[in-house]
Amino acid sequence: MTSMTIPQTRPDGAPTDGTRVEEALRLLCGPPVEVDVAVKRLSRGSGVYAWWAGPSILPELPGPPNENVPSLRLLYLGRATSLRGRILRNHLRRSGSSTLRRTLAGLLVSEGYQTTFTDRVVLIPEDESRLTAWMSAHLRLTWAEDAEPATIEAELVRRLHPPLNVHGVDPEHLQAAVVAAKNSYNTSSHPDEPSRTP
Repeated sequence: MTSMTIPQTRPDGAPTDGTRVEEALRLLCGPPVEVDVAVKRLSRGSGVYAWWAGPSILPELPGPPNENVPSLRLLYLGRATSLRGRILRNHLRRSGSSTLRRTLAGLLVSEGYQTTFTDRVVLIPEDESRLTAWMSAHLRLTWAEDAEPATIEAELVRRLHPPLNVHGVDPEHLQAAVVAAKNSYNTSSHPDEPSRTP
């Protein structure tokens, strides 16, 4: 009987989705770096990224441990058309354009984060800065460049089960606390209420 090998590239010479998923997993599960290091290294290319934290950060939401640094566990996985732009302009700056920031603010309700309503619910400016400082102090980052991150993100989420992700997560891995935090944040301010604590 002749054995067959699965081609590692498509007819056009590009890597297969499976090969790309494996390479992304290898890079995402590499040693996470501090935020200030990441912002110097992130490229403007597209790709996927993962946020990691120690066990004392949001301990009620266990994620898989990092293969290289077992003391860190996965919290969130996302994709970007520009890794640098997505991390710097959205995740580290504006809650209005970052699901991760909105979820974190909802989960950190005991920290007293306040929101206001513009065209959507956003953190007040002082708390945007405070959340960025919190993320820089407590979270770490890994990333993998990929030309078509949308085609591999779902498989990565399915394999890794990041606890802060909601979309694309198998129902048995969906975290009720995360859904509740997102809902709490999204209803914390309204057009007729300029500012409110979530």
